[in-house]
Amino acid sequence: MIRSIVAFTTLMVLGLLLIWGGMHYHILFKKVVVTTSSTLEINKGDTLDSVIKNLRAKHIAINPFWFKLFAYKTQLDRALKVGEYVLNPGATAADILALLKDGKTRQYSITFPEGWSFKQVFKAIKDNHNLQHTLSDDEFPGLMTKLGSDKTNPEGLFFPDTYFFEKNSSDVDLLKRAHDKMQRLVATEWQKRDQDVPLQTPYQALILASIIEKETAAAEERKKIAGVFTRRLKMGMLLQTDPTVIYGMGDDYQGNIRRSDLREPTPYNTYVNKGLPPTPIAMPGEAAIHAALHPADGNALFFVARGNGRHAFSATYDEHEKFVSLFQK
Repeated sequence: MIRSIVAFTTLMVLGLLLIWGGMHYHILFKKVVVTTSSTLEINKGDTLDSVIKNLRAKHIAINPFWFKLFAYKTQLDRALKVGEYVLNPGATAADILALLKDGKTRQYSITFPEGWSFKQVFKAIKDNHNLQHTLSDDEFPGLMTKLGSDKTNPEGLFFPDTYFFEKNSSDVDLLKRAHDKMQRLVATEWQKRDQDVPLQTPYQALILASIIEKETAAAEERKKIAGVFTRRLKMGMLLQTDPTVIYGMGDDYQGNIRRSDLREPTPYNTYVNKGLPPTPIAMPGEAAIHAALHPADGNALFFVARGNGRHAFSATYDEHEKFVSLFQK
């Protein structure tokens, strides 16, 4: 008799719970983000209770009991992913739970254009408020060690691209992604290089590619310019390329190169130093790297800007002088 009463009572309680649950289950599917989008930021160490508190503070009318119950059911309390979540208008509590379970955090982006110097890259990183800043201006040698590089100068070692990241991602982590992408690309291109290019290492390919990148933005000219520099290197001629002079001038460059600048013996002045400069002078893109390792055939040893984004190429100095007079003077 007692067992029957207990069983009956248990069934009644379960029935009432099911009825009560059914009456309130719809709460999960009620719109809680009504008019404008909102953001929820989860930081390291946050708990489910703190998430619920933050949602309530944003006037997002979730039911804490049901929210927590279904969060526990999906073990969300053990797998909260740090980041910033966008809560769109019309979102329900169930939508928010699914968003958190999938870890679909908001993605920010930063772009490093081809031809940028590392100084410009570093400034863009410092000016980005969504990144966690751990580097100071004097940590470049230490930075390269952290990235697993044997180089101390970071110039040209990062791939120009748009990178997406979660809020408060580390500046070092972002740079490592750009560094590793460049190293993979250069290694692949180096294996497929023309065998007669006068370059001894992938790093030299980066140096030459950076000069090509700064000399032209015209896709059809990159291999032609690579051909000029390749022939000059083979013949022991000075490269005599203005972008290296400008890079060597640093902050002294004010938009013009004087004759005295062409004679200034900086390590990067290819008007006075034979061969390649000691490091890249910018971030080369994939096309410039490919051109450096696959230069165009021909006999041109000179080129001069036409003033329209293109260049005039010539095989003799006399012909070059005519183009200089025509397009420059």
